[in-house]
Amino acid sequence: MAVLMRDMILKSGVNFGTSGARGLVSDMTDKVCYVYTKAFIQYCSAHYNASKTIAVAGDLRPSTERILSALAQAAKELNTEFVYCGRIPSPAIALYGIDNKIPTIMVTGSHIPDDRNGIKFNHPMGEITKKDEEGILSQSVDIDESLFDASGMLKNPPSLPPVENKAIKEYTARYSAFFGTDALMGLTLGVYQHSAVGRDTMVEVLESLGAYVKPLARSEQFIPVDTEAIRPEDEVLAKKWAIEGFDAIVSTDGDSDRPLLADDSGEWFRGDVLGILAAKALGINRVATPVSCNTALEKCEAFEKISRTRIGSPYVIAGMESLCEKGKTVAGYEANGGFLLATSIEKEGRVLNALPTRDALLPVIAVLAEARAHRQNVSDLLRHLPKRYTSSDRLKEFPTERSRQILEKIKGKNLGESLFGKFSGKLISIDETDGYRMVFDSEEVIHLRPSGNAPEFRCYVETASAERSKELLAKCLALMSEWVNANGKLGF
Repeated sequence: MAVLMRDMILKSGVNFGTSGARGLVSDMTDKVCYVYTKAFIQYCSAHYNASKTIAVAGDLRPSTERILSALAQAAKELNTEFVYCGRIPSPAIALYGIDNKIPTIMVTGSHIPDDRNGIKFNHPMGEITKKDEEGILSQSVDIDESLFDASGMLKNPPSLPPVENKAIKEYTARYSAFFGTDALMGLTLGVYQHSAVGRDTMVEVLESLGAYVKPLARSEQFIPVDTEAIRPEDEVLAKKWAIEGFDAIVSTDGDSDRPLLADDSGEWFRGDVLGILAAKALGINRVATPVSCNTALEKCEAFEKISRTRIGSPYVIAGMESLCEKGKTVAGYEANGGFLLATSIEKEGRVLNALPTRDALLPVIAVLAEARAHRQNVSDLLRHLPKRYTSSDRLKEFPTERSRQILEKIKGKNLGESLFGKFSGKLISIDETDGYRMVFDSEEVIHLRPSGNAPEFRCYVETASAERSKELLAKCLALMSEWVNANGKLGF
């Protein structure tokens, strides 16, 4: 039986998010995951002349192993060699695919709760683009219905093959080879491990660079750490750990492609500020970043060219590609802290090869090494940036369609100033690159948008102080919460 991918999505409710499929675990049946994987393999074979090999990895969610087995069944049906690289960070499996010129898949729901999961696709040169997404969705896939029961689960799921450890070994060796084994010598670092798939990798890499590392708060239950909307309990933990005298505290999200870095006082860095500091430390010439990120990027005047994009790594990748030119170093970053390296960089005769996908370790290491080289605390690096502070959060379990309806009503009736002017002054400009971004004469920014991969309504603000940003964000979220009354109608 043949099925069109678009029909499968409509029936299953498992949609394309950032670089792959995302959905409720209950909707991500073996059959759905099998079809997505066959479509991806078929597409890569036709459009990238990919070899009959695919490498896969996964995060630590309870549902991940079942989904990996469904992927293995799909590869078997297409006579494709299935290389299992274990539970390793998303950038590690992407790097393995780039080095070996093969497609790769990461089974992960990233930072979202473990009642959801996802399948992230990489073609042989890196993350899939929006063009690739369209190509995958246009595939027609043959399904052997005899493999599945009435609920869409495999009757006899295949066992996963032995783990190929080369992927994680090459990823961890990448950093000491470039930065040197004494880059972090003398630093005492805490690693907040929770349920991040790269929790042991972080410890190993930081130790290989000379740091003394203490693992913290390892969890065998999945914890949805979102680096773009840091949980209050994680703010409390960082402040508590700071008393122990760490130079910095390091962590990542679930699939370890987005970083968290706190200074010696336990204050977590915003991801977009970390991106600026990392790009400066690495000597990057040109930067691509989403429109939601901190405007200190332009105001610091450290980069010769900047591309502002829609939110999502595929758009940042497209932005980086537009900046690439012989002799120029190019990188990108997102508000969640994930750092993408579009071109190779060289330092003292050592080369760090490009890795055009989100990476959590590179920005953290670059900033820590820069601070150590100048005998400063990481917080000292912030003093060289313009005083612009961003803050963001979201309304959870908020249907995407409802978010869009609200934004359309604000746009259609020009309600931006009447709704938010009481907070920030006169509205002077609007940017609809992604969502609805308002700039006021106070130089404060309020940006609203539906999440691209979860039922969440996100709000980003930027002001001249951290306290003001927190205050403004709270006011905006309170107002947003009032917009839907008890009958589900828009309340303005």
